[in-house]
Amino acid sequence: MSEFYIGLMSGTSLDGVDGVLVELAPQAPGAVMPMAVLAHRHRAFDAALADELLALNTSGADELHRAALAGNALARVYAGVVESLLDASGMPAGSVRAIGAHGQTVRHRPREFDATGYTLQLGNPALLAELSGIDVVADLRSRDVAAGGLGAPLVPAFHHAMFAREGKTIAVLNIGGMANLTALHADATTTGFDCGPGNALMDQWCRQHTGQPFDDAGAWAASGVVLAPLLTLMLDDPFFRLPPPKSTGRDLFNAAWLAGHLRQLPSTKAARPQDVQATLAELTATSCARAVCEHAADAQELLVCGGGALNRHLLRRLEALLQGQGTRVMTTDARGLPAMQVEACAFAWLARAFCHRECANLPAVTGAFGPRLLGALWPA
Repeated sequence: MSEFYIGLMSGTSLDGVDGVLVELAPQAPGAVMPMAVLAHRHRAFDAALADELLALNTSGADELHRAALAGNALARVYAGVVESLLDASGMPAGSVRAIGAHGQTVRHRPREFDATGYTLQLGNPALLAELSGIDVVADLRSRDVAAGGLGAPLVPAFHHAMFAREGKTIAVLNIGGMANLTALHADATTTGFDCGPGNALMDQWCRQHTGQPFDDAGAWAASGVVLAPLLTLMLDDPFFRLPPPKSTGRDLFNAAWLAGHLRQLPSTKAARPQDVQATLAELTATSCARAVCEHAADAQELLVCGGGALNRHLLRRLEALLQGQGTRVMTTDARGLPAMQVEACAFAWLARAFCHRECANLPAVTGAFGPRLLGALWPA
């Protein structure tokens, strides 16, 4: 029977929370997941919370206390999004089986330090359950890490459920703060990994030099010219040469990483800010296009989702770089699911998998020892 779930996603872009209320039905073998989005809401972070969440990506004074309070604040934003979804749909809280809450990643260090490492998402799901009156499924990455995996990306399993087509290779590119690629192969296998930075570096540079939270449609980047020496330096990072499975985050691709590469340029003073922005856009486009060419060379379609799907300049660069590949570049809107809803829908789908005790990680993607049930439950 159909069930109702809410998915909440706040990603490394730190732009806010996307929430969806969806109806999910059991999936027949070989068929597309039957899903209907009944409501979608976005709520931006206020500047103070966004700044604190960004600051918590690096060590600082009294960070345990600050992280706890930031988790409480985030839970309240989540609860506000849940309330607006219920209001928009007219659905009572008691009709929703569960909320899948991603939380805000502030550290992602799998397989490091003691060989297990950790991944940390703030959010206080207990408070969210208290405020919403709905069961909450959260902490969706740590079990995969405990099982030897990277805990990311988790969305390829959902991409397979939604977009796979028999006998056809399709690539799905999620461009949030980081970018990850899913390859849905014609033989029904699925692979996926993080490609590198998505919007995070571009957004950070845009805020620093224009005061705007992001480069609207990529217009500022389009006004600059690519600095070839800087692009070469950045693409030489060892991460890009690692074979999958691999994942990354702001622990690597951050403002300090960019500043270090800028210092290596002999003529940094001559580099205009818009030229650096153009180069950062080219870094994202090039690393993603290379990933498609190396791991989904026969893909007929590249479906783009996440905030990067709204960056027209970035999409044009992807089209140009894949021109000889025979891969059509389009957003997931063309396949019936708006680009800004995909990740939130994925976490609603992951909540359903937990409630039905279905393993939802893909060991071929994350590198875990085997399939695992993801998440933990905070009952209403």
